[in-house]
Amino acid sequence: MVKIRLRRVGAKKKPSYRLVVADVRAPRDGAFIDVIGHYNPLTEPATIVIDEEKAKSWLSQGAQPTATASRLLLKAGITKKAKAAKPAKARAAKKAAAAKPKAAATEKPEPAKAAVTKKPKAVKAAKAAVAKKPKAAKAAVAKKPKAAKAGATKKAKPAKEKS
Repeated sequence: MVKIRLRRVGAKKKPSYRLVVADVRAPRDGAFIDVIGHYNPLTEPATIVIDEEKAKSWLSQGAQPTATASRLLLKAGITKKAKAAKPAKARAAKKAAAAKPKAAATEKPEPAKAAVTKKPKAVKAAKAAVAKKPKAAKAAVAKKPKAAKAGATKKAKPAKEKS
């Protein structure tokens, strides 16, 4: 599939873009098929220069503009609002599709909650065991440095004898 999208050019923190026709699989600033214009957002007002003939040719061949590219084509007067509305419909379809799994996800935890409530004694015992462990660990940590500072350890290694 071929897309009309922006390709970033320009210095660091000074973006400037080329409107290019590129394969979907190519990276943003990678290989492209054709340059059909450029866009500079830093000027006041933003500069948009698009070759209308090339853009219409690629659109007629089935190239799909990205959301930003379609907005720029609309501002340049190359496409009409009906063409620019397509990305909004696609977004609405994606939101609807994303909402369905969320509804399914909310249904699944209900049986899990029921399973947890069946054994409250085991849960309370586990929480009590977890609460006791940190106290014992703190006491053990506090004892070790005192022995090390005193220098009196029972397992002192004997010094090697020279022969």
